[in-house]
Amino acid sequence: MLRIVIVGGGAGGLELVTKLSRVARKGRGMQIVLVDKQRTHVWKPLLHEVAAGVIDKNSDGVDYRIHASIHHYEFQQGEMCGLDIANKTLSLAQLNDEHGDEILPARQLTYDKLVMALGSVSNDFSTPGVSEHSFFLDSLSQAEAFHRTLINQFLKLNYTSDQQSLKVSIVGGGATGTELAAQLHHVANLANSYGMTALSAKRLQLTIIEAGPRILPALPQRIANAAKRALEDIGVTVLENTRVIRAEKTGFVTQDGTTLDANLMVWAAGIKAPDVVGDWGFELNKLQQIVVDPYLRSTVDQSIFVLGDCCACLQADNRWVPPRAQSAHQMASLVYGNLLAELDNKALKSCVYNDYGSLIHLSKYSTVGSLMGNLSNSSMFIEGHLARFVYNSLYSMHQFAVHGIIKGMIGMLSRQVSKFVGSKLKLH
Repeated sequence: MLRIVIVGGGAGGLELVTKLSRVARKGRGMQIVLVDKQRTHVWKPLLHEVAAGVIDKNSDGVDYRIHASIHHYEFQQGEMCGLDIANKTLSLAQLNDEHGDEILPARQLTYDKLVMALGSVSNDFSTPGVSEHSFFLDSLSQAEAFHRTLINQFLKLNYTSDQQSLKVSIVGGGATGTELAAQLHHVANLANSYGMTALSAKRLQLTIIEAGPRILPALPQRIANAAKRALEDIGVTVLENTRVIRAEKTGFVTQDGTTLDANLMVWAAGIKAPDVVGDWGFELNKLQQIVVDPYLRSTVDQSIFVLGDCCACLQADNRWVPPRAQSAHQMASLVYGNLLAELDNKALKSCVYNDYGSLIHLSKYSTVGSLMGNLSNSSMFIEGHLARFVYNSLYSMHQFAVHGIIKGMIGMLSRQVSKFVGSKLKLH
């Protein structure tokens, strides 16, 4: 019985475990184990919506234990803290509750094949004060913590007699930062409909701080320009060529000595693999991602595959595969095929990343992007209803991969009904 352990239940990891469990049920002699420190999966591109309060994990999340029961694989909740490559064992840290009491003891798991799908965390580039004073949106728990603080700030502002504003500064002009800013503007107006009558987006000061020459640096210039116009049209201040040198309790300090006052501070500038990866003997790149061969196997041990944001895969054009949701999806499909190929003693396939375009969803205000990617010689710019439809379709494809076509369709319908009859702002 081949024991395959997948560490990380993000987009790529959960899609892979779903595919492998279907094959295992057909008698292929595989035992599938998923490890994740969270109990619930939420598609990472939606975490900013959890933070803003327009969705919650109950309607858009996947409970790992329920999913494991349905798909007949084993789920182990815990955080990976050690790896013994020679003996093919990994260690999970003790799992404690919010009071520090033990839920599960420290454990060791054995594997025949290991898949590292650990995802990424925000890269604060060792900027002083950031970890102490800023919110990150790397996980569901962090997004929920930000949301609780946001609602508390809304309540405080609503009962303040003067017309002071809630100042929110977001460092990083990538997809997370820009989409979060638009959603926060939207929910400030929504709060007015839920008893906070003194609140509106007019009392919200949103600032995006980008160190580079433009926001959305990984996307085509036309998309960045359109997104910037949409953000500025709703009153978001976009500061480009502005580097933050430290964070203080009251705001971010920039390279020219200016302090940008803020009540809420978010750091969304760049990613890296989790620091603990550096202790496990892998070859790493400068972002601590695990370097792999063309088949997505680690360079130190061919029984270990790597996918998603923690994977450093160098392409023929000497560029790394970007840490994006579509990359994780493509890598999950390739690792799935290569694991089966190894079982059947067939040739493995190399990773060739295909960029199918990019989309930025700025709440109800605008959706812009490009389609086709390298399917044609030039990308097609889209915006408006078509762009929003395609954006929603990407999430639907993820749902199909995780639940199957029928249950995915039912989930889509349920989500639409919930949006129609439920509250548009989550206050819990």
